[in-house]
Amino acid sequence: MLDQSLWRAAPAPSYKPRALPKSVDVAVVGAGITGLTTALLLKRAGKRVAVFERERIGAGDTGNTTAHLTYVTDSLLSTIGHAIGSEAAELVWRGQRAAIDQIETNVDAGIQCGFRRVPGFLSAPFFEPSPSDEEMLRKETQRIATAGFYPRFLASGPIAGRAAIAFADQALFHPLEYAFGLAAAIDGDGSFVCERSEVGEIIADPLAVIVNGETIACGDIVIATHEPLVGIRNLAGATLFQTKLYAYSSYVLGAYIDETIAPGLYFDTSDPYFYLRVHDDPRGRYGIFGGCDHKTGQETDTEAVFERLRESFVRLVPSARIDRRWSGQVIESPDNLPYIGRVADHQYVATAFAGNGMTFGTLSGMLIRDAITGQANPLLEILDPHRKASSFDALKRLVEENIDYPLYLVADRVKPRDGSGIENVPAGGGKVLKIDGRRVAVHRRDDGNVLKVSAVCTHMGCLVRWNNAERTWDCPCHGSRFTPDGLVLGGPAEAPLEKIE
Repeated sequence: MLDQSLWRAAPAPSYKPRALPKSVDVAVVGAGITGLTTALLLKRAGKRVAVFERERIGAGDTGNTTAHLTYVTDSLLSTIGHAIGSEAAELVWRGQRAAIDQIETNVDAGIQCGFRRVPGFLSAPFFEPSPSDEEMLRKETQRIATAGFYPRFLASGPIAGRAAIAFADQALFHPLEYAFGLAAAIDGDGSFVCERSEVGEIIADPLAVIVNGETIACGDIVIATHEPLVGIRNLAGATLFQTKLYAYSSYVLGAYIDETIAPGLYFDTSDPYFYLRVHDDPRGRYGIFGGCDHKTGQETDTEAVFERLRESFVRLVPSARIDRRWSGQVIESPDNLPYIGRVADHQYVATAFAGNGMTFGTLSGMLIRDAITGQANPLLEILDPHRKASSFDALKRLVEENIDYPLYLVADRVKPRDGSGIENVPAGGGKVLKIDGRRVAVHRRDDGNVLKVSAVCTHMGCLVRWNNAERTWDCPCHGSRFTPDGLVLGGPAEAPLEKIE
């Protein structure tokens, strides 16, 4: 079985190191779907844009997505309406629908990425449904219909035979081929896509970014890094914003399946929910099944999570011949809606897309383009990063999610010391040990060589934990992830773990 996203098998173009521009109109940090969409739309609006990516295009969660293109949000439309009002909730869904249309427009301009319109199905729980599910979905169908969408209620939906809501004109595509197409359309004519180009610092006055030691002046900055960097805001402001972001790990399996399941998007209402994407490739029909989400860093045996997911997949689709697995990370907010827009003068962020990363990422590009070019858009107010939790449920979640920081910060330091030594760390494994009075994250490579880094996360000081399935160090407080030798895989941490000789 391959431990790799299906999409990463696609041949990737290379944007070799080149002389960086002295100035641009807009600097975009991050070359995932959010940053690339934003850059392309701004270029079309007449701006000179530079995209700076620390690794390679799509190296982050764009390359680990399951690539569902749906306007159906993780929270029901009625639930969102309860939190922010019916009209605002409907605008969010319309924005999502417009995002799919924007992707299709970009594809029609010449991007080959397997884009296809397919139906989507929101089902009662695939496993262990309750008697109230059918009535709830009937009412939700009516609510969605009054908002101007065209759902159909099914008493017995596909795959599991549960009650379901059917949605036409959802879509699927190859996310990395799409990202490569966006990058090709951006690079040139005064705009740049720069790989292996880390933004080390942002200067407030005059506005500029320092990339690989060079200073590049800009009029606006867009932070499109999944977890936003501190940027030109002060540390207190960035830390406060972090209390509204919750990182969850989600697990994915890929398998060839029989052709009784039609291409489409299938997801249920369990919590956490399961999701299945079905498409055709040259070798046959392929299913991508995901779920078993948990807060990043808070699961001690990630291999066991994959096994639970495998059992669920085979139970739902007995013909599944599983050939690969991977995981991704989603960022959530108290009201389950993203933060998109201005966080400081001429600085913009987009984050907290939950399970709708491809569509909310695209919508982010559309909204930030409008903000920078001065176009009014009501969604900029609805999804404003400065908004406060407006419902009891959102406030309750804000409190519940943030108890993790003091809990893990203290608990990991007072728990009994691991009495084992470095010699007891198995090949391919990792442990946090106390060595010479320090908490040390120790990993033994398959060849027997040992790597030692500080176990203290560089974000806010929690102790990282070993992820045995992904072979990463994960922080249980705010979801930062690091390679075995301490390099940052995902924020909010911006600095690597300290190396220990």
